[in-house]
Amino acid sequence: MLDQATIDSLRHADVAPAGHLIDGKRDAVGVGDPIEVISPIDGSHLTSLADGDAALVDHAVTVARAAFDDGRWSKMPPAGRKAVLHRWADLVQANAAELAVLGVRDNGTEIGMAFRAEPGSAAATLRYYAEVCDKIYGEIAPTPDGILGMIHKEPVGVVGAIIPWNFPLMIGAWKLGPALACGNSVVIKPPESAALSLIRMCELAHEAGLPPGVLNVVTGRGETVGEAMSLSMGIDVLVFTGSGAVGRRIMANAAASNLKRTYLELGGKSANIVFADSPDMDAAVAGAVSAIFRNSGQVCVAGSRLLVEASIHDEFVAAVAAGAAKLKIGDPLTVGNDVGAVHSQGQLDKNLAALARAGEEGGRIEGGGARLHADSGGFYMEPAVVSGVAPTHDLFRNEVFGPVLAVTSFADEAEALRLSNATDYGLAGGVWTSDLGRAHRMIGGMKTGVINVNGYGAVDVTAPLGGVKQSGNGHDKSLHAVDKYIDLKTAWIQL
Repeated sequence: MLDQATIDSLRHADVAPAGHLIDGKRDAVGVGDPIEVISPIDGSHLTSLADGDAALVDHAVTVARAAFDDGRWSKMPPAGRKAVLHRWADLVQANAAELAVLGVRDNGTEIGMAFRAEPGSAAATLRYYAEVCDKIYGEIAPTPDGILGMIHKEPVGVVGAIIPWNFPLMIGAWKLGPALACGNSVVIKPPESAALSLIRMCELAHEAGLPPGVLNVVTGRGETVGEAMSLSMGIDVLVFTGSGAVGRRIMANAAASNLKRTYLELGGKSANIVFADSPDMDAAVAGAVSAIFRNSGQVCVAGSRLLVEASIHDEFVAAVAAGAAKLKIGDPLTVGNDVGAVHSQGQLDKNLAALARAGEEGGRIEGGGARLHADSGGFYMEPAVVSGVAPTHDLFRNEVFGPVLAVTSFADEAEALRLSNATDYGLAGGVWTSDLGRAHRMIGGMKTGVINVNGYGAVDVTAPLGGVKQSGNGHDKSLHAVDKYIDLKTAWIQL
């Protein structure tokens, strides 16, 4: 954890205009007017970001393809790629303080979480995939005598990656680590509203020895740069984390262009289910609070729906509301604050509108929900707990991506399971119970990619993260992520 003196020494550092990084060359000018970068801490102008367009995307893809085809990275011995990725991880760790504070100034995440989840997590992810480089083996098929069937695993070529604003370093590393470990070239689009730390991390990759042209950054707006990437005829695989609406657009554009493979993580409306036989009710309360309110609810796997068994409902909800009220919300660069800023004015407006709509539909606001610290110019909001949320309510069905918790009561295990699956999403979930059989039944019955039992939010790069239903397809993290970035080639040899 960073100390306050170190944070304060970095919080007012000048931030130069940022932008593209193509073929190893920085470009903070771009095309058209620059994008203003607003800090959610106080609403002030932080710096500017170069805009991009379809022509710039085409140029970056051409550069990436040339780098792939000439083998400067794709044909580098795996041990060489491994060494570069390890050096990159070391540089990310060495510059963790700078990266964490820069990221907080850009997106508002509380510094304790940012330090662990951004440079700390990114460095660990890069180290993990560095070790994968020389451990990707081909296969021999069980063929008849006289025939040798060989299955080669080859890099796909050029990977496009579109990164969200909530955890750009962590999620960026989830994409970049396996893609580069397999020998691909990459064109990455940082989020226009939180690009600074990811651009800096990509600069560190070149300082670590990544050859020019292998990792290219194009900054700009989703409707131009992201659109061009999804329509590109030169990108072989496109990975994306973000909204369902954009995910659908990407799939349509992939079909309209070169049928590139797309892997999408599209958020969730995850159910955190508390049974009356929870082994530790205090831990369940703390888990429920943390599951939704950390990073102002701006977490893909957030436990945004709390399902509570009827016999303990009132007492449990009161305890959760009391726990939420104790959270310290404020300047994310002040050590000791539990929750920082909402990412933007637009996201804050969306949160407040969702809460108002919940009240109109019959939900009961048990506590919180007001805008805080408006005089600072920043974007802060009290964590809100809403009980009486029915399956037909908007707050039950749709992701807010903010500090708003929907609480619903259930009578028995069957109803808990039915309610847990009563959304279009299927990313994560939690179950609190002392009954081992019930835990296994819920794991088997919940239609979701990740389930926590007697805890919430367990994170490790060794286990996959992915969703079902409208939460997307494919997996980040673990060895399973490698599958997205390789092609299988079968060779039949007559002996």
